[in-house]
Amino acid sequence: MSAPGIEGFDLATPSGQCAYYKMICQLPAEVEPEALGRIVVRAGSLVWGVSVPEPLGRAATDRLRSGGYGLGPIITHPHSLTWTFLVRPDLLDEPRIFAGLFRDRVKVIRDGGLIALPSPADSNAAYRAWLEVPCDTYRPSGRLVVEAVQASLLARAVRTSR
Repeated sequence: MSAPGIEGFDLATPSGQCAYYKMICQLPAEVEPEALGRIVVRAGSLVWGVSVPEPLGRAATDRLRSGGYGLGPIITHPHSLTWTFLVRPDLLDEPRIFAGLFRDRVKVIRDGGLIALPSPADSNAAYRAWLEVPCDTYRPSGRLVVEAVQASLLARAVRTSR
């Protein structure tokens, strides 16, 4: 993230960074458990997550950028080689679509699911870090991100079938 003290928040502490997430980004963040300093967001009416393998995340972000769309916050998980997009919860509840995505290791983190955010308490950035840091309330449409992921999967399938 940025230097401690920006905008009056001590970003070097889990509680200060959590306050930043809540007040500036309007993310319903909590430090849980307090002793470990892990910061989590429970998916609900303000935010959902779309977790994808890293190569698929790269392809989807390329599609979003080339379409002129903002990316919004993205968490990278270098150890598991996955990315998590924080998105607006505007996806329709279509189990068939979610099941199809799940086969390609794409998970939609919906109501009640926990999304762990980068925290100063994380032992190192190899576990969880921001690829795109949240600096305001912007989160892209979940539908748009899933469409970019699906288009990337289709393009990959076409390339491998040739």
